[in-house]
Amino acid sequence: MRHDDYTCNIGCPTEAALEAIGGKWKGVILYHLSSGTKRFNELQRLVPAITQRMLTRQLRSLEDDRIVHRQVYPEVPPRVEYSITGFGRTLEPILKALQAWGEVYLKQLTGIRRESAMSCSDTFDEKSG
Repeated sequence: MRHDDYTCNIGCPTEAALEAIGGKWKGVILYHLSSGTKRFNELQRLVPAITQRMLTRQLRSLEDDRIVHRQVYPEVPPRVEYSITGFGRTLEPILKALQAWGEVYLKQLTGIRRESAMSCSDTFDEKSG
């Protein structure tokens, strides 16, 4: 749920930032747009798990927040391209830091799951043995 006012407390700037780029898809969309302008169908191919409706909603939200620019060309059929705005480019260091953290996290998560699977199989072997 989006807020109309963020004057509530000291944590509100963080809440506002997470709301602007949070969720399952916005970060992924911004990641792909960071390499250049993309058409809607191109974004859909790059993020195959997203539905057309959800991609439209996420792009509109990013556009409303002036993070993404939508350019419509008066052609038949209309051509629509999406790009990151200058303001949106200020998110690039944050997105790169999230990507770097995500790489470390995935390695750690893989190790945790491997350890968990091994301890579960040890427990299973003890019970069956």
